[in-house]
Order: sequence, then structure tokens, then C-alpha cells
Amino acid sequence: MAIMINLDVMMAKRKIGLTELAKDVDITLANLSILKNNKAKAVRLSTLDAICKALQCQPGDILEYVETEEQEDADK
Repeated sequence: MAIMINLDVMMAKRKIGLTELAKDVDITLANLSILKNNKAKAVRLSTLDAICKALQCQPGDILEYVETEEQEDADK
């Protein structure tokens, strides 16, 4: 997937654990873990809003576009 979720990086920068963030954001530990491990297929804007509020960051600090080889091949 071309969108990378760098939640683990922001959590490390803010020195906050998964359990604490899950409680602050009011999301299950399992769902937050899916986001953290870049396994999510989608994220609600309300969830992204809550994460950004809890981590005091911008969405761009968490989400990153990375071009994949599949996309490069399709563009040719």
C-alpha cells in the first residue's frame, strides 16, 4: 500500500505507550495495534483527529505517501 502509517514513530517521539494512547483516544488496543503495525486498510477521520490531539501532532506526522513498484510499473 502506498500510504504508510508512522504511528509508532510519533508514539516513540512522544514517549507514550500503546495502552495509554488507546485509553486517550478511546479505541481498542487491538485496533490501535493494527494502525501502529501498518496493517490498517482505512482510518476514520475522527480517529485520526483523536490521535493527533493526543500526540499533539499533525496528520502528516503520522501518514506518509510512499510510491510502490506496482504503481511505478502501472504508470509506464
